[in-house]
Amino acid sequence: MTEEESFDLEALKAGDKRAFAALVDAYSPRLYRLALRMLGDPLEAEDVLQDTFLKAFRNLQSFEGRSKMGTWLYRIASNEALMRLRKRQPTIVSMDQDIETPDGSGLPSQFEDWCCLPEGEFMTAEAQEQLDRAIETLSPALRAAFVLRDLQGLSTKEASEALGISESALKTRLSRARLELREQLTAYFSERVQEHQDG
Repeated sequence: MTEEESFDLEALKAGDKRAFAALVDAYSPRLYRLALRMLGDPLEAEDVLQDTFLKAFRNLQSFEGRSKMGTWLYRIASNEALMRLRKRQPTIVSMDQDIETPDGSGLPSQFEDWCCLPEGEFMTAEAQEQLDRAIETLSPALRAAFVLRDLQGLSTKEASEALGISESALKTRLSRARLELREQLTAYFSERVQEHQDG
């Protein structure tokens, strides 16, 4: 039995507290990580987690099961996190605005080949901290796509459903996010490459 199949939708809709507690236990760690990666603040991530399950509980009757329960929860959590990001930055562009520029202007330009780095370099606490900082520089739209797809491990279909966008739009945002992150991290990993070559 898969995790998705283990939840009795009828029991959840009937207000079964044990069924809802099992749902909370199963998804809390992943939804918290999603919110933390998007917001960078543990307290706000906790608030998003609570708001997500509160909204899910209130709206269970309208959940028809056309998408997976997990995808539905990710969508609620993503929306909650994105609303908080928009409140922080009231002047950011619309989430629906096309992020592609016709002439390619604004696309990252500086890249470094990290092929020579030992795999362990990418797993250090310092490297993870650099990645977290870089993620925080992404626009909310790009950040959400990257976190859901690359960090939370959702499929393209699941991530696009969670964000309420097409799969092609998700792929576009993901590609742009990866490019921007690669540029953000170039200086850091360039130094690591040099250190390994000198050593």
